[in-house]
Amino acid sequence: MTPRESVEGRAREGDALALARLLVAVPSVNPRIEASGSGEAEIAACAAGLLEGWGFDVSLTEPEPGRPNVVGRTGDGPRSLMFNGHLDTVGVEGMTIAPFDAQVRDGRLWGRGSCDMKGGVAALLSAAAALARQGPPGELIVALTADEEHASTGMAGLTDAGVGADAAVVCEPTGLAVMPAHKGFVWVEAGFAGRAAHGSRPDQGVDAILHAAEFLVAMAEYEQSLFERAPHPLLGWGSIHAGTISGGAAPSVYPEHCEVVVERRTLPHESPEAVMQELAAVVAGLGEEARSGAALRMTLERPGTEVPEASPLVQGLLGAVAASGRDPTIEGMTAWVDAAFLNRSGTPAVCFGPGSIAQAHSADEWIAVDEIEACARILEDFGREFLFRGR
Repeated sequence: MTPRESVEGRAREGDALALARLLVAVPSVNPRIEASGSGEAEIAACAAGLLEGWGFDVSLTEPEPGRPNVVGRTGDGPRSLMFNGHLDTVGVEGMTIAPFDAQVRDGRLWGRGSCDMKGGVAALLSAAAALARQGPPGELIVALTADEEHASTGMAGLTDAGVGADAAVVCEPTGLAVMPAHKGFVWVEAGFAGRAAHGSRPDQGVDAILHAAEFLVAMAEYEQSLFERAPHPLLGWGSIHAGTISGGAAPSVYPEHCEVVVERRTLPHESPEAVMQELAAVVAGLGEEARSGAALRMTLERPGTEVPEASPLVQGLLGAVAASGRDPTIEGMTAWVDAAFLNRSGTPAVCFGPGSIAQAHSADEWIAVDEIEACARILEDFGREFLFRGR
């Protein structure tokens, strides 16, 4: 038996580390991030085959051509639980290790996606295999989605199709902390108009870049006001920063246009509409010349969401962590995650998984093997207890 055959055999048995190695060895770089990326088709077929082997009823759908989601279902009962993860990874350019060798050394699994988030997907698959063998006392749903690293078309398609559950665990890397809250974001283009003229003619030219600079100074004052508000208990404060700026044609020409793209990170109770109103107030406070040619346009928004800490989902996960001998902790996820789509569609969802977000997307991405294995056991125990309560 070759080493690869040995890994595949143990993966089919539900071994968490073998599953993680198998998944990392299958390239699934998002083609929207790196043009040469192969996408999720191969890894989706691999996951679907594993789930079918464990007795799941499996379906593959394509919210985007060639970019499949995998949904597996098993069990029947009054309560349902979803384990969720995404199948795509960021690109491999600039990596300092072999991205798909899936080597294990020093207690770590190395490779692209090992931390974000194939270690988490392996843990949930291992737990799902164990629960399927025992016969879950409710419905267990495994939902593996495409395109999380770019536009979340996979999760959007999943929820648009009505796939949901009484609760969901999204196995993003949290270091095995339970994260029931995460921030959202709003992207806004702020455009400023000037008047083109030769650089020697200040009597004719109007400097659009100078207007944008005035806006940026006012935006810094606005951000300070955010820090003066009451903080969220898990997430702290909202924030804003300038992501890109562009304008001007040449050093000797007054720029007739300048555009700043800003990102406002939001708390669960903050709406995009409220953010746009606040930024409009910032513009209204500028000088007359700057504000007269200003325009704001929201280009993308994703909501922050949260699940009450007293919910059976959060408390059940904390109990399973404690039962494993680890210290149960609650933290906030500062990044935006696909859990938002589930929460917005009526499925309470929290983040819980192995690995540190600090290793995600890194040039030498890795994940601790013991965290993958511990996560699998915790998810199995939690899943059994959560579904049993529904009887």
